[in-house]
Amino acid sequence: MPYSVSVALCTYNGERYVDEQVRSILSQSRLPDEVVVADDGSTDQTLAIIRVAFEGSSVRLVVLEPEESPLGVTANFERAVRACSGDLIALCDQDDVWHFDRLDRALREFDRSPRLLLQHSDARLTDADGRPLGVTLFEGLRISPAELELIDHGRAFDAYLRRNLATGATVVFRRSLLEAALPFPREWVHDEWLAIVAAAIGATQALEAQLIDYRQHGSNQIGVQKPTLRYKIGRMLEPRADRYQRLAERSAVLRSRLEALSAAGAGARAGAGASSVDERVLRLARQKASFEAARAHYPRARLLRLGPVLRQWRRGSYRVLSSQGDLDIARDVLQPA
Repeated sequence: MPYSVSVALCTYNGERYVDEQVRSILSQSRLPDEVVVADDGSTDQTLAIIRVAFEGSSVRLVVLEPEESPLGVTANFERAVRACSGDLIALCDQDDVWHFDRLDRALREFDRSPRLLLQHSDARLTDADGRPLGVTLFEGLRISPAELELIDHGRAFDAYLRRNLATGATVVFRRSLLEAALPFPREWVHDEWLAIVAAAIGATQALEAQLIDYRQHGSNQIGVQKPTLRYKIGRMLEPRADRYQRLAERSAVLRSRLEALSAAGAGARAGAGASSVDERVLRLARQKASFEAARAHYPRARLLRLGPVLRQWRRGSYRVLSSQGDLDIARDVLQPA
């Protein structure tokens, strides 16, 4: 079926890279129908550069001017996707470069599977000057064959519940997903949230093709910093007590949203073949919330932590629900709170 396609592009002081990114969008083998630019307070020439690049283009440009105060990455992406009108929405960072067939490849996959709600792909990592770093995004994130197999066999929720595998710059999703995913909770980054909600009510896909160049550089700004590979690894290495409190809050938010969706039947109303939240997914979400709440309240004394950790291990909680498995067990027992 023919789809209309929107691109949600969030910007902030991106004049160094944004022209190359926009021109890669406008050079797609399948052009988008519109590009929605949500700017978070640029003080440079970012918006002027974008407007010049669109001169003479048949693609509709929508510019959302900055709010009175910066929104930050997740809230700004929420503003962008709310303004998109396409059947499919492709998320876009200001500093990457799309390969010419990114949208065409995505549309073919959505055509094949009416139940597919969200797709994310691999990417080629490059340095600030666009030179390949010799590693892909999936390799950098150490995405395992077992995780890809879970996604491929309809159990993506199991994989995303342990850790996020979807990087926003590679994500394309059906606009109908927003009925279940909005509003984006402050406890979650937009890409993580969209992926896990999509997996809870429908199907997702991790495409192993590298469809963009994902630029790694050190000039991202506070408040609009994109969730780069370095950023995500940094969050994994934050102090145990802080990290587990954050995970407990996130898991509670997810459980509450899925319970609400299940009760209201919102999953079925999301359309495009999406199904309601089934009991298995709800059960996993509740188990995850209980597991992370328990870890957030482990005793500070190491010896006192041993009993609670062993109880969770005997239940299989670490194997099924934690991002690091046995490594998390050792860390919970041995590391200071």
